[in-house]
Amino acid sequence: QVQLVESGGGGVQPGGSLRLSCAASGNIVIIYTMGWYRQAPGKQRELVATITSCDSTNYADSVKGRFTISRDSAKNTVYLQMNSLKAEDTAVYYCNADLRRDALWGARDHYWGQGTQVTVSS
Repeated sequence: QVQLVESGGGGVQPGGSLRLSCAASGNIVIIYTMGWYRQAPGKQRELVATITSCDSTNYADSVKGRFTISRDSAKNTVYLQMNSLKAEDTAVYYCNADLRRDALWGARDHYWGQGTQVTVSS
């Protein structure tokens, strides 16, 4: 069984910073892409940033220049450094991993974490 566990959310004032972490565990053979998504109240879940196994990154336009995604493949962990936070960044942030489990020919699927709340408010 695969689990993704996020941490690092919380409350911060506008202009502040937070760092989210997401650790994947279980019978993982390889993780291809890891990413962060977010969902604000009343809105659809949206992509924030992704990073491939080759460390190629992709960001939503709304966070470019403020957020940085990185990963430690040895630890199956992905990070999201969020700087210059704005009220509109308030959302539940979810970690996602595209991975193969059990064996090289095993199942490949996307897995989600339980989410961590980020609230930006003065």
